[in-house]
Amino acid sequence: MGTISRRATAMGTALLCTATVAGCSGGGGAPAEKSGASKDLAAASATATIATPTASPSPSETAVGKVSARSTSLGKILVDGEGRTLYLFEADKENKSTCTGDCVKIWPPLIVTGKPEAGTGGVKGDLLSTATRDNGAKQATYNGHPLYRFTGDHKPGDTNGQGDVSFHDTWYVIGRSGKKNTTPQQNTGGGY
Repeated sequence: MGTISRRATAMGTALLCTATVAGCSGGGGAPAEKSGASKDLAAASATATIATPTASPSPSETAVGKVSARSTSLGKILVDGEGRTLYLFEADKENKSTCTGDCVKIWPPLIVTGKPEAGTGGVKGDLLSTATRDNGAKQATYNGHPLYRFTGDHKPGDTNGQGDVSFHDTWYVIGRSGKKNTTPQQNTGGGY
């Protein structure tokens, strides 16, 4: 299934879950809290939302301050310390993120507690730095580009965010040179 089809399926599933939770809230405008079934559905929905990283740094985010390069179908691209693909956002200014609010729920910034470290694969340490986000957190940057993960990537090596247009601009993987990689996302024909 292609990236667009997967996104459409995920969005449809989210809408269906929302409708199901709303439908289980009981008739006559009764609050959802009075129904045991709707509590379970609301908890499942909340869990799905909580699983999406937010602007606050989690232990996982701060533990992966190492940036490496990995060979993929798009070429050699930057990954975090867990092997997850890193992206740049075209709307960002040099060393300044414009991804806030709902954007960080889908595109969580790579938050670090100190200067990010160059890992393997030819990453250039002199291109690594940090930018301070509006909430005071330090976001890793490479060649002036704030770095992000994509919640649509389910495992190391996924590049499902490549070429995505959301939040009024385009997202790209980033190469070792510090420039965006515009190679189109490959449709592998695989599903989840």
